[in-house]
Amino acid sequence: MNLLIANQTAYAYTGGVAAVATDADSARPAVVFIHGAGQDHSGWTLQSRWFAHHGFRVLVPDLPGHGRSAGTPLASIEEAADWIVALLDAANIQRAALVGHSMGSLIALDVAARAAPSRVSHLALLGCSVPMPVADGLLAAARDDEATAWQMINDWSHSPRGLLGGNTVPGVWLLGSNRQLMARQRPGVLLAGLDACRRYAPDAAALAQIDAAIHIVAGSADRMTPLRATLALQSLLPTAGLSTIAGAGHSLMAEAPDAVLDSLRGFLLP
Repeated sequence: MNLLIANQTAYAYTGGVAAVATDADSARPAVVFIHGAGQDHSGWTLQSRWFAHHGFRVLVPDLPGHGRSAGTPLASIEEAADWIVALLDAANIQRAALVGHSMGSLIALDVAARAAPSRVSHLALLGCSVPMPVADGLLAAARDDEATAWQMINDWSHSPRGLLGGNTVPGVWLLGSNRQLMARQRPGVLLAGLDACRRYAPDAAALAQIDAAIHIVAGSADRMTPLRATLALQSLLPTAGLSTIAGAGHSLMAEAPDAVLDSLRGFLLP
């Protein structure tokens, strides 16, 4: 579906079910999935479709400048969090669960901690750390040679099994699919996202006061937001639960789609 946000068209996937249709739909719980840097809505296809077909209103937006959404990439995590609140307004969703991966997890975290705490019922953070450092070499490649940056991200975001081609879906090439996903984004999108992640520095006291239910999902083989960083994040969020997916890297939705879905179902289902 297309929504108008700040006078620009924004695309949001709805899992094959209308997100805003009748008054009866307002009674359904809502969940918003937020993608990472250089990505778009397609990374959440399996998980979002399941929830859309099991009683949830689902929105999986392409952030500004990404995928099918107009505009330019937002310059900071805070701006992106404010945009997510505007998305909720445009879709007439008063309260939602937020599920974010990598950069998307920081955006979801900022909505719950600063932008609109009262509008977040649940907060699921995948591949998340605070801070989220980005190597200088990756930033330079994203600025000067995006193809090299794509290769670096593939090398670091997949587990050893993923790098060898292991996939639960026969015939799907994880590395090739991720490279094509990044390649179809507009120039500068990846750099903007990585820089926003690098600069995000939330207030620790605000994080500790988040009222929403919180669950962290981490891959045991994640080298971009390693498990030790995830445990440090959990210490900032006193009420947060944690699921660890054995053998999964940072691209855990692609490498372990069923395990991610199981974790989210356990967290979001009543």
